[in-house]
Formats: sequence, C-alpha cells, structure tokens
Amino acid sequence: MTNLLDLAPDALETFFADHDEKPFRARQVLRWIHQRYVDDVAAMTDLARPLRERLAAETFVGGPTVIRDTTAADGTRKWLLDAGRGNAVESVYIPEDDRGTLCVSSQAGCALDCAFCATGKQGFNRNLTTAEIIGQVWHANRTLIADGVTGPWIEHGRAPISNVVMMGMGEPLANFDNVVPALRLMLDDHAYGLSRRRVTLSTSGLVPLIDRLRDECPVALAVSLHAGNDALRDRLVPINRRHPLSELLAACARYLPSAPRDFVTFEYVMLDGVNDQPVHAAELVVLAREVSCKFNLIPFNAFPGTEFTSTPRTRIVDFQRRLQDAGLVATIRRTRGEDIAAACGQLAGQVKDRTKRRLATRIVPVAVH
Repeated sequence: MTNLLDLAPDALETFFADHDEKPFRARQVLRWIHQRYVDDVAAMTDLARPLRERLAAETFVGGPTVIRDTTAADGTRKWLLDAGRGNAVESVYIPEDDRGTLCVSSQAGCALDCAFCATGKQGFNRNLTTAEIIGQVWHANRTLIADGVTGPWIEHGRAPISNVVMMGMGEPLANFDNVVPALRLMLDDHAYGLSRRRVTLSTSGLVPLIDRLRDECPVALAVSLHAGNDALRDRLVPINRRHPLSELLAACARYLPSAPRDFVTFEYVMLDGVNDQPVHAAELVVLAREVSCKFNLIPFNAFPGTEFTSTPRTRIVDFQRRLQDAGLVATIRRTRGEDIAAACGQLAGQVKDRTKRRLATRIVPVAVH
C-alpha cells in the first residue's frame, strides 16, 4: 500500500492520473492530510465514496510512532520517533515569541562524522523516507493543535509550525531524493504553505548537491562552517577534505541568485581553545569577502564522550564583536532545550550503526536526561 505522506504534490497528481482521476483530487487530498492532519481516508468527505473506498484499499496515511515525548523547562519539546529496526530519530519544536520552529531530522544517524556532533558520533544506518521527514511536521502540527498550543503567530487558522529548519539528525543533502519532495510539501499552498524564507536547509558542504538544490528547490541555505581555514575544518568537518572551503564558497555564491534570502548563514560552533581565537575571527572576515553571509555563533552543547568544551560566554561576545567591527552580521544563538538534550549538536536518537568506523553494530543509548 502507498503511504500518502510519501507523495509530493507532483507525485500525488501522477498517482491520481494513473487512477483516471482529475488533478484537483490531489489538491483535495493534500489539504486533508497536511492542513487538517487527518489519517483516515474515510474522513475526506469531499471525495466521492467510491474514490474513498478505492483509496482506503490502496493507500494509508502513516504518521510517525512516538517512543518518547519530552518537554524542557523553556517549552522546547522533543519527540523521539521510531525509525524501525532498532533506530529512532529526534524532532524538536522550539516556541518563540513570533514563531514556532521545528527542527527536522533527515537520516537515522549521519555518515559525515563531524567532530563536535552527537549524531555524527553514532554512525549511520539509513536515510529517512519522504513520509518520515514530512511526517515530523505533520505530527508536530497535529499534536500541538490537539494540545491547545497558543502563540501570537497562531492566528486566522495558521498552523503552530511557522518555520522549519532541516538541522536535525543527518545531512539533508545526502538524502536529497527524499528531502526535496518533503521540502516541496512544506512549500506547497495546498499543504503547509510555508515561504521559502521560512524553510532552512543546513548542510556540511556537499558542493554538487548545493548546486542541485539551487536548481530544483532553493530554500534558505545554512552552512555548517565552524572554521575559516582548511586545516582546522578538515579536522572538525571531514567532508571538507573532499570539498574544501574554496569550492564551498563558490557553491554558496552560485546558490544566492536563486535563494529566497540574499545571504548564506554560516553556523559556527564555539569550541574552547579550538576555533575561538582572534586569528580565527580574522579568517572569517577574509572568508566573508567571497560571499554575502551572516554568522550564527553557537555555544557548544556537550554530550557524553566529547573532547570539546564550550567557549566561555565573554569570549563568544568578544568574537562576535570582532566580526561586527569588520562590518559583518553576527548573532549568538540562544541555547534551547539543553535540559532534555534537545540543543544544537545534542540530538542523538538511537542508531544501529552500519558504517565501517564502528567495530561492531551497536545501539547508542538515547541522549535524553
């Protein structure tokens, strides 16, 4: 049977065309699933009964199975979602004064092994399907509405999730063929109707796929940078050995003409004594001449077994000042959900590692306090 959550708008139109149905049926079903959050085809009352019966026999709406639902003191909420075969992924809801942001995972684990990331230290099991990716948005909206969540951005029937960041577990571009259909559902007016400015994809720097994203579905782009020279970035972000900074910056410059924003966000985790010295700030100033950008400085959030500690707050502020004095935009990310291990870099989930870096397949304990 076909999981209707797996079908992007064009794929759903093709599905109905193959069943000798008009294209508007796809739009009707999109609205039922992604705006009314129904999981029962029988409830789609503007479809003719024979069509509903046929859909019920051939399709289903399969949302995620929740293993654990945890809320932090600051209102951040984390769901641990079953990804099958001993794997689980995490999705995080971050309420703010003017928005509700969902941090979405794209893979069970991650093969890129960034030195400072809890997910990367687990290894990799598999890509998530489109249904498992968009299902995180579907589940979050459905659950928050049922729980009566309120906020100033929730008005005139708007959904609780106003912004999506592809910054959860995994490298989104490494799962391109499943991520892009999910992005198209986020953007479609008959589904979630988010603007491209409100959907951000974060990548460690898969250069050919940055170009492909530009051509197929450009959304706001964030790059997991963390160093302004190749030697240090090789250590912190190993994909840099394949696509060094010169290639990455050129890809960012090519992306911007198609992007919904006129800048790329460079994410920069502040690691005490590693990448937080004045010379490192100076390197970023030089780098910023290559592409229109802003910097998001992220206090490092520790996880079990890490070798790093966070730069003290006073030095993060000094680092920010050095960038600002050079005329750059630099913000400091506010840590959210740290008490439930939902902060940036802490998402761990549960992964049966299939990568060669592990001596044996094992399940990593869920990083929830």
